[in-house]
Amino acid sequence: MAEIKIYADHELLMRAAAEHFVSLYEAAVADHQHFSVALSGGSTPKTLYELLKEEMFNRYIDWSLVHVFWGDERCVPPDHADSNYHMTRLALLDAVDLPLTNIHRMHGEDAPEQAALDYEKALHDFFGQGEEVRLDLILLGMGDDGHTASLFPETEALDEVDRLVVANYVPKLEAWRITLTTKAINAAHHVAFLVSGHAKASVLQEVLEGPRQARELPSQLINPTSGGLTWFLDADAAQLLSRTI
Repeated sequence: MAEIKIYADHELLMRAAAEHFVSLYEAAVADHQHFSVALSGGSTPKTLYELLKEEMFNRYIDWSLVHVFWGDERCVPPDHADSNYHMTRLALLDAVDLPLTNIHRMHGEDAPEQAALDYEKALHDFFGQGEEVRLDLILLGMGDDGHTASLFPETEALDEVDRLVVANYVPKLEAWRITLTTKAINAAHHVAFLVSGHAKASVLQEVLEGPRQARELPSQLINPTSGGLTWFLDADAAQLLSRTI
């Protein structure tokens, strides 16, 4: 069952998310000597990344033990302003001692289907062929249409049950995306949604408390099979929920 955590404002939400990140890092390193995390794009995660490089959190992390993946990527070059990798690099990666070999980016500049196949292979190579791919943490945002990663409403990726990574065409954006599938996300040890702002309140209420309509609200598909799921919300985003702070 999902754990829902609501904070009075955006700043408190981000601090709690950073503490969660450090806690899961420490547990993973103690268990298997590394921490694998899939990062998300968007303005809310960006705030978290900028916080993690600050001394109050950075001092607890040996970045040589961290392996960074991504939950999705736009089909653009890595130096493009729309690239999730580019945003993350500027917000966090350039400021911490993370070895380049520990950065596993999606190659958005390649043909979408080939990029998806290559990224799935990279995941299998990292965890070992024949071993289950289980990231320690997957960070997710949620769009105001209920999408998460690049799992958009009524798109083909929602039907994928075998692949870990696919190319997904999003008609309303007239663009291709590369995304982890629900299979990959739901296999993670921990999944954390970060949702902030009153603009998300209505769809958040539908996702968490409304009827199941996962094709219209793909965030409802996220339910780890044997891992933890935490929703980090600020009061503005949570204002329509039956549970409040």
